[in-house]
Formats: sequence, C-alpha cells, structure tokens
Amino acid sequence: MVSLTADLSPLRPDRNLALELVRATEAASIRAVPYIGRGDKEAADGAAVDAMRAFLGTVHFQGRVVIGEGEKDNAPMLFNGETVGTGSGPECDIAVDPIDGTSLTAAGRQNALSVIAVSDRGTMLDASSVFYMDKLVTGPAGVGVVDIRLPVGENIRRLAAALDKPVDEIVVSVLNRPRHEKLIAEIREAGAGTRLMSDGDVAGGINAARHNARTDMCIGVGGSPEGIVTACAIKALGGHIQGRLWPRDDDERQLGIDAGLDMDKVYEADDLVKGNNTLFVATGVTDGQLVSGVRREGGYVYTESVVLRGASGTLRRISSEHLVSKWL
Repeated sequence: MVSLTADLSPLRPDRNLALELVRATEAASIRAVPYIGRGDKEAADGAAVDAMRAFLGTVHFQGRVVIGEGEKDNAPMLFNGETVGTGSGPECDIAVDPIDGTSLTAAGRQNALSVIAVSDRGTMLDASSVFYMDKLVTGPAGVGVVDIRLPVGENIRRLAAALDKPVDEIVVSVLNRPRHEKLIAEIREAGAGTRLMSDGDVAGGINAARHNARTDMCIGVGGSPEGIVTACAIKALGGHIQGRLWPRDDDERQLGIDAGLDMDKVYEADDLVKGNNTLFVATGVTDGQLVSGVRREGGYVYTESVVLRGASGTLRRISSEHLVSKWL
C-alpha cells in the first residue's frame, strides 16, 4: 500500500490522474443524454464510447484497456488491448464501461453510470475471454466473515451478526434474471429482503460496500468487466469482494482456460486487482443511489461524479456544470 506521505512514482496512477479521468466519464454521460428514455441502447452506448475515447486521448497517461465493454452483445466498445492516453505519464491498466446500464439508459431507468477504473500496469486480471462472473460484495463488516462458497443463507446470518442487526433487516441486491430465481428464493427463505436490479451491478456492488447505503450485500452472476471495475472501487471502500468465472458453455470455458484463467478458482480482491493503487471514477447518466444523473436546465448541463482512490481510502464527490452550447 502506498504511504500517504510518500512520493508517488511518476509511473503510477495518482490523484491528479483521477481528476483528468472524470472529464472522460462526464463526457460519456453528457453525450448519452439525447438517448435517455428513447429506447435505443446501441445509439446511447455508441455516443458514450466515442466521447470517452476522445477524452481519454487527452489524458496524460499510458493506458492499456484490459477490460473493455460491449463485446458480449455486439455493442460499440473501447476494445480490449486498445491503448489510450497521450503516451506519456503513468503506465496503467484500465477497465472501461462508457455506460454501465445501457438498457437502463434506453428505458430512462435509474442507476446507469459511466465508469473508468485504473490500476498499475500489469495488476488487473484480464477476464475478457469469459463474459460473466458470479460475485459476492459486502462492506468492511463482511471481510473474513462471508464467503462465496457458503450457502447464501449462511452468509446472510454471518453478515447480520457482524453488523449487529436482525436478519430481517438485511437487504441483498441481485440482478433480476431467470438464472437467479433459486438464489432470490433462498435469500427470502433466510429472512432477508431483496433489491432486484434490472441492470447496473457496478452501482449495486458499490452501494452494498458503502457504510451508509440501503443494501448490505450484492450477489449473483453479472458481467466479468463489472467485477473488475467494482474491485477497484472496493479497494477504496475497504469492503469484501469475491468472484468465480461463469462460462456460458464449454467453448467459452475452454477459451478461459486457454487464456490462463482458472474456472474453479474463487478470485479474491487481490486476484482481481493487485495492490491498493487503484482509481475508480463514475459519473451518473441517470439518477441512482450512488450519484445523480445528468440534468439539463436552460443553457447548462449538471453532472455528479464520484472518485474512489484505493491508496488513501477516500471517496470524493464532484459536482460540475457545463455550458450546453459546448456539448449538445
């Protein structure tokens, strides 16, 4: 872990880089505004990708996209292996999701985000060959207490004891998918409540790890890219995250094995992203628990972003106003 008083090497991501990256997530969110609630998730994602790529090209760093987004549904994307930045400055691995929640954006629903996560070069797990991951995320109380290998009811009871609250006050976030029907039933049978998410499990995981959020745990199968991104945020929040790769078929399983991934391994936080020199940046596209969405009033566009820095364990909020004439 980097000392708060130590000089940060010029070849490592630092707090100034986080402020530059906010411009890229702001740009992606603002460019998505004309498509909110219009039913065209591809157009929204395409506009966000183009804006994010353009702004990343101006950032003073040597970024390598380890985790891109879009491949699993033929959407526009910042592709895996793409290099971004000015070509000088810190050498970084990056994970990008220009819109986490394209369906949410198209429908005008809550919790869509534009996200970038960054860590030192060579520290981010490349799980791009397997598109899905089974994840378990909690706040600091879950560290050393819950385990993805245990039945969900046992994890709920353990977390409730660690939080010193009744089981019936535990709230668990889960993506609302047919594959989770049994999981949802088990959560409710254990006595806990559920918050079913239509999309956007990055926000779901981060909200579960925050000390003042409305949920206590986020579990279930979501995107592998979202798992890596979430891990960078969890490093700053001091929370707990575990993941197991979830190949959809034998061919994808073999692709993962050929890429050096362990299909049976439980990936801990340090397996997903090594070390604590991580940055997580997100700007709201639509309103949510983590951040407010883009708001246009008259000649101005307003955005809200969060920056989480693993080295210092801080979460900062950035509220910005932008002239419409410069953007839309």
